[in-house]
Amino acid sequence: MTNILNEIRKELAANSDPEIQDGTKRYFKESIKCYGIRNATVTSIGKKYFKSVKSLAKPEVFELCNDLWNSGMIEESFIASHWSYSLRKKYEPSDFEIFENWISNNISNWASCDGFCNHTIGEFIEMYPEFLFRLKIWASSDNRWERRASAVSMIVPARRGKFLNDIFEIADLLLLDKDDLVQKGYGWMLKVASQIHQKEVFDFLMIRKTRMPRTALRYALEKMPLEMRAIAMIK
Repeated sequence: MTNILNEIRKELAANSDPEIQDGTKRYFKESIKCYGIRNATVTSIGKKYFKSVKSLAKPEVFELCNDLWNSGMIEESFIASHWSYSLRKKYEPSDFEIFENWISNNISNWASCDGFCNHTIGEFIEMYPEFLFRLKIWASSDNRWERRASAVSMIVPARRGKFLNDIFEIADLLLLDKDDLVQKGYGWMLKVASQIHQKEVFDFLMIRKTRMPRTALRYALEKMPLEMRAIAMIK
């Protein structure tokens, strides 16, 4: 298995572009480690090598994912996220502890957070909704990425019209969060939920708009009709 990771890292290094690397580092407020590769190329490399590991037992693939996460390189986190999502049909309740560990100990930027949580965690929650309470625990964490994860993990379920009451509960837990990336995360969650549950989300926002940070409110309103946005934005 080590050979596979060595091959991946050689190919990532071979595709490294100093100009993209500098631009990527400037793009994030947080300090990140990266090779400097376009996302499409990273996706292609991840898919290419997944063909070599998909026949392995799930614990072995997750062990490889763990090594990729532990590298701290953002591109390797994207490959780990792709691989874990590719095994979604094999998810079991016990996998949550592995996923939670990656969020708590390895995620250090919003792109890795969203790429992993939108798909792997979102899919897991749809399969095992009894774990929704764990997302609500994250919403009160000292770790900003756990708090953002509690919201962005609900994006795909929200797009499908699911778990509206839980979405509102998570938004309430995060309502006064001072971190702009958390505000954007739960605002995004509400925006997506509004595309199916427009009235319910609008009513939720109207009750809370005087307390809700404007960043979160603007994100949540983005898909609303212009007249509804105007009403909600009145102080």
